[in-house]
Amino acid sequence: METRAGDPGAFAQFDLNRVDSPAFVVDAAKLRANLAVLADVRDRAGIKLLAALKAFSMWKVAPIVGEYLDGVCTSGLWEAKLAAEHYSGEIATYCAAYKAEDLPEILRLSDHVIFNSPGQHARFAGEIAAAQAVGDKFDIGLRINPLHAEGEVPRYDPCAPHSRLGFPVDQLLPKHLEGVSGLHFHTLCEQDFKPLKRTWEALEARIAPYFGQLKWLNFGGGHHITRADYQREDLIAFLREVKARTGCEIYLEPGEAVALDAGILVGTVLDTHWNGMQLGITDISATCHMPDVIEAPYRPAMLGELPIDEYEDGGEGGAPVRLGGPSCLAGDVIGDYRKPGLAQPGTRFAFLDQAHYSMVKTTTFNGVPLPSIWLWDSKSDALEKVRGFTYEDFRDRLS
Repeated sequence: METRAGDPGAFAQFDLNRVDSPAFVVDAAKLRANLAVLADVRDRAGIKLLAALKAFSMWKVAPIVGEYLDGVCTSGLWEAKLAAEHYSGEIATYCAAYKAEDLPEILRLSDHVIFNSPGQHARFAGEIAAAQAVGDKFDIGLRINPLHAEGEVPRYDPCAPHSRLGFPVDQLLPKHLEGVSGLHFHTLCEQDFKPLKRTWEALEARIAPYFGQLKWLNFGGGHHITRADYQREDLIAFLREVKARTGCEIYLEPGEAVALDAGILVGTVLDTHWNGMQLGITDISATCHMPDVIEAPYRPAMLGELPIDEYEDGGEGGAPVRLGGPSCLAGDVIGDYRKPGLAQPGTRFAFLDQAHYSMVKTTTFNGVPLPSIWLWDSKSDALEKVRGFTYEDFRDRLS
């Protein structure tokens, strides 16, 4: 899987020695630029747009997100609580399966509660009625599986065969929509407009009989709207047409697009040696800090990496250095990179586009320290250490 982001932007001028290592650095100015693009699409299309906390939940910047978007979408009780505490606007919660003990609070906190199957919705009828009886205001949604695969990687494709995510649309009956205000589907991952259009074309006829009773349609996330080559004008025209044809409020839930190219992960080469090629051990771990590198897998772009034509003819940078983390996992390998200094202990470097899906997935496997979190504004050059992590953070996750 190849990353379609990796634009260094203002980070090309950022001094990596201004922060400790390892460290996430998020550029508030780039974040605002992304949000402004999303808000423009929202306004011109006449839809609502929610930020997906599962991708980027740095609540320090929640006030910035609230300036531009209509709210957030969450994946369960803890994210819903975070949303209620720090974010403004609507809260839409979807979980593949809810626990009975969590649902009352989720219903209280959320504006939209989306179930993964009609059976689960029916089993919680008592909890829903009880919440409504005490004045909680929410509506119910149902996630459907359009049975139309567009994903590049099966494990990231909600429409892969035998997917547990969403109710297969070919099984949908009128009785399943009793008490349901909207339908949700999510089929994309880092994709542009055409896969969304194809998904809708495969789905529309199956749900058209219900347009008159549905209040909203949620097209989920995976839309790379803020990427420079995304077909935003086509998207806007499409969304306006769908809204007019269905009579529904339309929602999008971008996650990556909110923080695309807005953050880097700074690291340091700790040691190097030779085993058939040059190897570098760093304080950044793929398994602990960037698990998608192993799970996808994909190769993250590096800040300042030399273009291939600058090293193929013996230019500066020389042979590639295979970088990996300090953990005991043999597969804790990030990738092969060519950049001056990578074969020297003490060299600082940074991986690009790490604000989303890296910060939220970090672990302390092997006792590997968590990266600190910094907020930088590339326009004012203000730099703030938002959070540092200590041994006690590691210890207190255990018993």
